[in-house]
Amino acid sequence: MTNNLVISSRCSLFLILFFLLVSASLTATSAQWVWPKPRTLSWPIPLATILSPNFTISSPYHQYLSPAVNRYRLQILTEHHLPLVPPPVNLSNSSPPLQALTITVKDLAAPLQHSVDESYALAIPAASSTANLTAETVWGAMRGLETFSQLVWGSKSLLVPVGVDVWDSPLFEHRGIVLDTSRNYYPVDDILRTIKAMSANKLNVFHWHITDSHSFPLMLPSEPALADKGSYGNDMLYSPADVATIVRFGLEHGVRVLPEIDSPAHTGSWAEAYPDIVTCANMFWWPAESEWADRLASEPGTGQLNPLNTNTYQVLKNVIGDAVALFPEPFFHAGGDEILPGCWKADPAIQTFLSKNGTLSQLLEKFVNSTFPYIVSLNRTVVYWEDILLGPNVKVDPSFLPPEHTILQTWNNGPNNTKLIVSSGYRAIVSSSEFYYLDCGHGDFPGNDSQYDPPPTSGDSGNGGSWCGPFKTWQTIYNYDIAYGLTPEETKLVLGGEVALWSEQADPTVLDVRIWPRASAMAETLWSGNRDESGKKRYAEAMDRLNEWRHRMVNKGIRGEPLQPLWCIKNPGMCNTVHPSD
Repeated sequence: MTNNLVISSRCSLFLILFFLLVSASLTATSAQWVWPKPRTLSWPIPLATILSPNFTISSPYHQYLSPAVNRYRLQILTEHHLPLVPPPVNLSNSSPPLQALTITVKDLAAPLQHSVDESYALAIPAASSTANLTAETVWGAMRGLETFSQLVWGSKSLLVPVGVDVWDSPLFEHRGIVLDTSRNYYPVDDILRTIKAMSANKLNVFHWHITDSHSFPLMLPSEPALADKGSYGNDMLYSPADVATIVRFGLEHGVRVLPEIDSPAHTGSWAEAYPDIVTCANMFWWPAESEWADRLASEPGTGQLNPLNTNTYQVLKNVIGDAVALFPEPFFHAGGDEILPGCWKADPAIQTFLSKNGTLSQLLEKFVNSTFPYIVSLNRTVVYWEDILLGPNVKVDPSFLPPEHTILQTWNNGPNNTKLIVSSGYRAIVSSSEFYYLDCGHGDFPGNDSQYDPPPTSGDSGNGGSWCGPFKTWQTIYNYDIAYGLTPEETKLVLGGEVALWSEQADPTVLDVRIWPRASAMAETLWSGNRDESGKKRYAEAMDRLNEWRHRMVNKGIRGEPLQPLWCIKNPGMCNTVHPSD
């Protein structure tokens, strides 16, 4: 009898310990369903219930939230997602089928703009047929809807976990993607698909680099000749109606559309309509007899607006005025990168100016002083690439750029330039090319390039001719801390980050593969960080979750690249390394 009691007690203790271990494992597994990982998710007992086929979502009416509610309800009922690794979850015998999700929004009037509150709380009780989603704003409600949708799975019968509580809010308020539509054109449907995928990843800024030296695809009412003559053709244009479609689609998905009209450099396409306002247009970018420092452009496609030509400002103000009217976004990106001395020096009027002790930086200051106040007068905060202040040869004095109206986007020299920007009192958007450039590692596009023909015995592949190689893996992106080396006060000036896809060697055929799921890696780090509760980098456990998330995105029509062989996903842990790197 005593022996039986001892055995029984030991069995009971074993079962309790086993249950606790399994519960802990399943609680960790539950987060696998949500990307990016929520800040807090509690699921103490891994149980699920049936989602009613008559499931409904109720919410207050809002012109952008209401379409999102309808979209998510349809997605939830029709997606029938089957995880690659089935979650070991028990069906609750006591929980009723989940019939409804009720959404409560405290502030229906808050516009979609930087610093808007995106927090939400989601509760799926075990003993109720109704789940509750509470958010400060409609934009937080959209984030919560995405989380709820990712928690649903199943083939014929849909299941949803119960006894779940989530509180979530982003670490960084600016989380975006730069897409260049000038070097190669992307149809509207490709842009909409990208915005849809961004919303699923809780990214909130589509930074649209619309124009460059290669083409001017944006139709503007005040300056129609720019697109008529500077685009690739009538079938490669964005009309005002197209822009309105993209902007509204973004609002219905909680994604801001931030326009960039790059100037004064990267404006060769403007010369097709206005040759008098563009210097060095259509000249060979790097003449054979010239040193690299004397090149006219950093890649084929020359042209910079002439700060000494008064007509430059009339055209530019028309362009800016039309762009501001088309895009309600409070930020306006005015470019300001890669201003090269050689291009301006090719112009006779500028040569005369320089011969009278004028400087190239004074030319840029004249340009900024003639455009920056105008943009601010249109109630816009001006975003520039960091070169405007940190350029090696041409830059403005900080007095021309008051920090209250200026944001600088960094793309060079990693965390060092971020430090330079915020220590000067400016807000920063981080797009460090060493970590966040998605086009790197695919070679380069100029022909007749000897970088591709090193001696076979040199052992030098030259990064395949890519200036920013090697390829930026998802791990490289995931592990980058955009506030590295900053004080707490300086970190407050870092708005967030953007991965960038420049399109010299990208077009619609590779759009999804170039962006996803690498952009997902940044999405999580900017939403909830890249470290666990102990402060350790969590890239190891992120691999399995990102594999699952990429699988789900592919099933939604987002054709992201694979991260591992399917065998690795079916055999968790077997493809890891247990050896520390040297």
